[in-house]
Amino acid sequence: MFVYILLFVFVIGAIFYINRFQHNKASKQNKSEKKIFSTWTPVLFESPRPVAYPEWSIETTRPLPYRPFKYGPDYFVTMGISRMNWDEWIELDNQWNKYHQEKLSRLSSERSSRLCQLSSEAEDAALETMELLSEYLVYRYPSLFQYENNDKSKIRIKITGEIYPIRSLNPLKYASLLIQDDLALMIEGNDGQYYLKGGSIVLPGFWRLEDKFQMPLSQIHMSGDVPKFEEKLKFSMERFFQKMAPQHPVVRYNYFIQTDGNLAWSSSIGCEDQFGIGWSNAKQNPPIEQIYFRSERQTLRRLPRSEAILFTIHPYFIPLIEIAQEPGVPGRLASAIRSWPDDVSHYKGKQAYEDVILKYLDEKHQEQCENGLELNDLKSNYPF
Repeated sequence: MFVYILLFVFVIGAIFYINRFQHNKASKQNKSEKKIFSTWTPVLFESPRPVAYPEWSIETTRPLPYRPFKYGPDYFVTMGISRMNWDEWIELDNQWNKYHQEKLSRLSSERSSRLCQLSSEAEDAALETMELLSEYLVYRYPSLFQYENNDKSKIRIKITGEIYPIRSLNPLKYASLLIQDDLALMIEGNDGQYYLKGGSIVLPGFWRLEDKFQMPLSQIHMSGDVPKFEEKLKFSMERFFQKMAPQHPVVRYNYFIQTDGNLAWSSSIGCEDQFGIGWSNAKQNPPIEQIYFRSERQTLRRLPRSEAILFTIHPYFIPLIEIAQEPGVPGRLASAIRSWPDDVSHYKGKQAYEDVILKYLDEKHQEQCENGLELNDLKSNYPF
């Protein structure tokens, strides 16, 4: 009898071993196939815990003055990335409540499912995003966030009393309600390209998540007619994504001119629901009080567990007449706009506002020069 029992155990063990061996072999083969095009080496990595933002206040901490444009006549098309300081991953300021209320409104509306989308391939990346973001915010902005009752499954916004789960069916929705940024997740496919597989794009201004969802990186840019993308950016950007490692996050900036005062969606290019959106819909040369400077601070980092690449996109939205009061800015911005080549001018909608904006900036620049502005001291301050 004992011999039969021993034989039975042996057979079951052999079957288990064979199945486990075949599973591991298939798993390794799948990972190998997935990584044919990748050149980054997976590493065990944990991002450093941030220090608290010095004297941060929901009332008094002003938005940082990003002015990412430079004097012409040359205009260069580059990725424009630089190394990111881990403490500065997410920036919050005294506009937080305005952004938060706008996001709450839009994510509570019928449009919510179109603003926040998640594919099955990005579910783990979305959860990892919420986990990393919550931990970062609790330590970086302790006056605004805390874990609820020291329970790391929930995060509390102190000034509103809202409590959000860390683990949920759509972590990106709750993650984006914590910050002023929109979020996008890029997942590598078997072909080595990165696809937009998840996003909470609530304050985009000029584009819609539903139009880009599931697209590869190259198609996202080419479908949006990004100037010089295929000739100058496509190869370097795809290679950068394939090589990007978790320990080396980056930051980049861009800027646009907007001819209406709507943070979430630029109504001047058309209704958010209409088919044909674009600068051809905009009224020409609106009053200067209606023109806004829109800049984005974008961070990119590879998530260590899911291996996804996470974008954070923080829009800064300021009346043009306000930034034109800053020393050197009117002359520098006017020079930058005049340096745009034709394709960039078309992409940025220059024809809709150039007459009124250039006239105004030139006047303000002249006023500053008459009041003793030293241009040589200001040119070195680019891009801020």
